[in-house]
Amino acid sequence: MSLFHADSYSLDDMVRHPRHQAMQPVLVQLIQQLRDCETVEAGVDFQRAVLTRLLDVEKDRWEFKRAATRMRKGKQAPAEAPEPQSGRDLSDVATWRFEHDVCERLARQLRSVGDALAWRVFGFHRPFILALCRNQSPGPMYGKAGLPAELEHFERACKEDGAFALLHDLTNCLRIGDMTVWDGVNPPRTEEIKTNPKNSRSVQLRRINQARAAVLDGGPLPGDNASELLYDLDLPLRTHLDVLRDALERAASDGVYATPVPGCRALFVVDQYACAEQGLSSEQFNERHQHAVDGALQRAGIAAGREDYNIHVTSLDSTARDPLRVPWANYPLHPVACARLIGDYAVATVETSGPVLTRLLQATGLDARWVRPPGKVDLQQGEVIMEIHQQERLRSVALPGGLTMTPGWTLQMRRSELDRYLMELLQPGTWAAGIKHVLAARTAGQPWPHYRNEHEIWV
Repeated sequence: MSLFHADSYSLDDMVRHPRHQAMQPVLVQLIQQLRDCETVEAGVDFQRAVLTRLLDVEKDRWEFKRAATRMRKGKQAPAEAPEPQSGRDLSDVATWRFEHDVCERLARQLRSVGDALAWRVFGFHRPFILALCRNQSPGPMYGKAGLPAELEHFERACKEDGAFALLHDLTNCLRIGDMTVWDGVNPPRTEEIKTNPKNSRSVQLRRINQARAAVLDGGPLPGDNASELLYDLDLPLRTHLDVLRDALERAASDGVYATPVPGCRALFVVDQYACAEQGLSSEQFNERHQHAVDGALQRAGIAAGREDYNIHVTSLDSTARDPLRVPWANYPLHPVACARLIGDYAVATVETSGPVLTRLLQATGLDARWVRPPGKVDLQQGEVIMEIHQQERLRSVALPGGLTMTPGWTLQMRRSELDRYLMELLQPGTWAAGIKHVLAARTAGQPWPHYRNEHEIWV
């Protein structure tokens, strides 16, 4: 749980913190190291590098939390606590909460690079992630009782068995099991490592077996609902990620850049380093940003009724929060651009209009209807925002992962599915074809759809 208090600091305070700034070159180096990995040994060395950094950050986070707890009780911060680097009042408990939250964010940033390794070693095959993410986050590694046993098993698998092992605690997206092992012959094997081999955690073992069966045999996904299944769309994924790459490059030069994206979308990028180099005042930044955004919205055809009908997703503080999102380090971008997105030194926002988007889908032959404009009120979790109909009468089917089938064979789209269309910049034709594929298949149960060829998209 974060100790964040809105009146204690702002995002600007966070990104100006020396620890936060010092993480940027570390992330660049780790992302490049990951992309250079070609052997088992290189992958193991990469994990050791992330592990060392992560444990250091989490140890400091624990110490800052302990100090804040003591100070709330009227005691002094422990003498052995790390020295805060924010320059704030050491007698104020908010200073120690702030330092804790900085470390929490840095830990997520490191885990996001671990997520990138997970996607890569699974061949960018999204079903593995969909199956293994279905648990609560296990929490910090530092101080974990079973960590020594996991590390011993990890080293033994790599050194003695000649296999490649992936530590799940280095990631945010792998939440079932402690480790996945590749032996070069069999499919990847997820394992639960026990400090005492006599102890049996039947619930976790059952979820591991469910995840394996879901990916390899078409069985139900882990959980209590046996109707939740992976669903292969049998379609290639196509994106406009080249637009994002170009926008990040322009923003790195100009500070602010905005552009329309095919599919009734507008993309806005802000690069804090470039804004600082140009010495933009708040007034100058706001003027430049507003001008760029207004122009992009006009060209995208979604400027009218923006307050009432538009919806957006942003990269801001999203790192390693949603296990289903592709990690920034896997986007086909320069490592520096990836690191800036991870650290919020570059922020990307994608916006669309509900009514305009429904007209776009209708043009592809889908009977789409916007249910509730999201402009003024934040959408609630699970709230329906769009319905897409097919003129047949079949029994009800629910589709998690953003979609639900209702009587009359109607897809009810929730925000999670729209988020993917926006943040991954799917081509409109690809997105519409996926929806049509699900409708035409008439699959009973609750399928979680995925595209093919993602290994061609991500890096």
